[in-house]
Amino acid sequence: MKLAFSTLGVPGLPVPEVLALATANGYHGVELRAHPEEPVHTGLSPAERAGIAGLFRGAGVEVLGVAGYTRVAAAGDDGPVLEEIRGLLRLAHDLGAPFVRVFPGADPGRPREEAEADAARRLGTAAEDAAALGVRVLLETHDSHRTGADAIRILGPVGHRQVGALWDVMHTWLGGEQPSDSYAALAPHLGYVQVKDVASAEDTTPLPLGAGVLPLTECVDVLSRNGWDGWLCWEYEKRRYEAAAPLPALLPQGRAHLTRLLGEAA
Repeated sequence: MKLAFSTLGVPGLPVPEVLALATANGYHGVELRAHPEEPVHTGLSPAERAGIAGLFRGAGVEVLGVAGYTRVAAAGDDGPVLEEIRGLLRLAHDLGAPFVRVFPGADPGRPREEAEADAARRLGTAAEDAAALGVRVLLETHDSHRTGADAIRILGPVGHRQVGALWDVMHTWLGGEQPSDSYAALAPHLGYVQVKDVASAEDTTPLPLGAGVLPLTECVDVLSRNGWDGWLCWEYEKRRYEAAAPLPALLPQGRAHLTRLLGEAA
């Protein structure tokens, strides 16, 4: 498996410095948080996009994905949702990234069937744009649909290879789902896996990998036993938890921990 980290852990850090961290610490790729406050976002010009793609190529580091914030199960018209996704797809294509991340984001109290039907329809429409650009849209296990069983109710009706799943191991755990069950649900659609660690369900401040309670060993084991050979991406949510320890100093230990888990599972 290949290892990456998300720029969510180093908010606002210029791309050359992100790449320096990746190369110095042996990470194969980087997940780019796409937001106007970040160096990478959908408002970049063609020249800026080409420049960033060139920096990654020169460093020998892959752009794993573009992490957007589109809520595909939100109430409202399809148009704005689809335009957001298309903007992320174009950005990913220009940067050479294979994946775009979206959230479920169903509004609290909204009928589940209605929200899921909207999400599936929108993803099905976006799939055609994704296919034309050679990028996959991944629905993250998150918020209103945090387990694999939840996510599959949206992904199943879509039935398009350009729409898949991003397994956030914290959210499936918070949803009470065992890693083996999460994998079984998501495996036909799995794009990549986000790993992290926290102290408890009540305190989700990010911790160094292996220092918390998330079942990382079990997750890596189930992936390895099933021959899955994709990406593990460390999503360290420094942007949301300013008091958390800085990520750069933790990157060597995080890579060592994941490498050890992979070795034990092999």
